[in-house]
Amino acid sequence: MTVELALLLVLSTVWGASYSFIKVGVETIPPVTLIAARTLIAGAILLAVIRWRGLRLPRDRRTWGRFLVQACLNSVVPFTLIAWAQQTTDAGLATILNATTPIFAFLLTVLVVRHEAVTGRKLFGVAAGLIGICLIIGVEALGGLGRELLAQLAIVAASVCYAGAAIFGKGFKDLDPMMPAAGSLICGAFVLVPASLLVDQPWRLEPSSASVLALIALAVVSTALAFVIYFRLVQTLGSVGTTAQSYLRVPIGVAIGMVFLGETLSPTAWIGLGCVVAGVIAMTLPARRRAAVTA
Repeated sequence: MTVELALLLVLSTVWGASYSFIKVGVETIPPVTLIAARTLIAGAILLAVIRWRGLRLPRDRRTWGRFLVQACLNSVVPFTLIAWAQQTTDAGLATILNATTPIFAFLLTVLVVRHEAVTGRKLFGVAAGLIGICLIIGVEALGGLGRELLAQLAIVAASVCYAGAAIFGKGFKDLDPMMPAAGSLICGAFVLVPASLLVDQPWRLEPSSASVLALIALAVVSTALAFVIYFRLVQTLGSVGTTAQSYLRVPIGVAIGMVFLGETLSPTAWIGLGCVVAGVIAMTLPARRRAAVTA
């Protein structure tokens, strides 16, 4: 169990660091190209891991169609929105806003799928998370629809996409967990690489060494390695235990941005951070089982 808890902390750290990697990457690499390279490199690494394990990706069109939908929800749209937003938004704020995924997953499940039990604790989690979002972006909203507000709303939209991906991803129970991870990243690369060639013409770019290193760290550490650790923890700790990274990565991601990028949070953002963390904890902690009453 000690090893699994250590891996959980590593997972929270590498995913918390991804926002700082993105922040450095988009300084000289356009968002679409950054994310295209991220998905291509990470997908290739996971494909190599699958072959090393002696497994093969599915070949039927229906499964790859599902991989494509998962890619749009889990990488193509949210990765690009976050990268675009972080051109103007600090890594710490992006970490906080993106941590609301479990809250939106609950809302989508209740409103669309309608098989999630509504409890007082989950309603508190939804309310706390939404209040936190309002506190963080509310000041910008009062100043009008500026670029910073749109960027923050883009991160919230990415969180909604991740929530949809979590719900849609439950349909891959018949596959080894590595399959949808690799398949969706490969599909994402097939969508994003042509878009990058068309929009950014990457052969004309002159990225800094810092941005290139950030891209490599983002793809190898925060995507490929993170997915391998994540799917191991799903098998050992279970899906509920693994969701602990949802709130562990928030203070870690904020701290990394403050230490390495010199970022600061406003007093309102600190309050919003507290609300979001409280909301996500309320949404992800397992319910206590009632002790059996013996005569």
